[in-house]
Amino acid sequence: MERLLPDDDATAALGAELAAELSPGDLVILQGDLGAGKTALARAIIRALANDPELEVPSPTFALVQPYDTPKGPVLHADLYRLGDPREVDELGLLDNPAAIVLVEWAERSPEIVADATLTIALEIPPGGEGRLVSITRQ
Repeated sequence: MERLLPDDDATAALGAELAAELSPGDLVILQGDLGAGKTALARAIIRALANDPELEVPSPTFALVQPYDTPKGPVLHADLYRLGDPREVDELGLLDNPAAIVLVEWAERSPEIVADATLTIALEIPPGGEGRLVSITRQ
């Protein structure tokens, strides 16, 4: 599926749609350049999963992993951008809980994570810079 997200409201709506489809054990990777909207979409998904549109969802860039408790179970939001070595991903425990929904930005830094993904969301800035193009593939 491909779609244009013209604004933040469209991103939030897509996040809610995706949250409704996600199940415990899903591993979602978010791909795209810096500024493509990976964190914004992850934030929308997490807020929808938590049924809390005001939930503070910081970028996990420095913490590497942010955990959340939601009605659908645990959610882990990870950012692997600062990972120095792909083997370091094991220490993060992203795959330790089979009941968790895991959202990973910069997953390409860990081939293991990419191989285990159940959903890939690619975001890009379209020509002209307005909105975001999103492509979603279920593995």
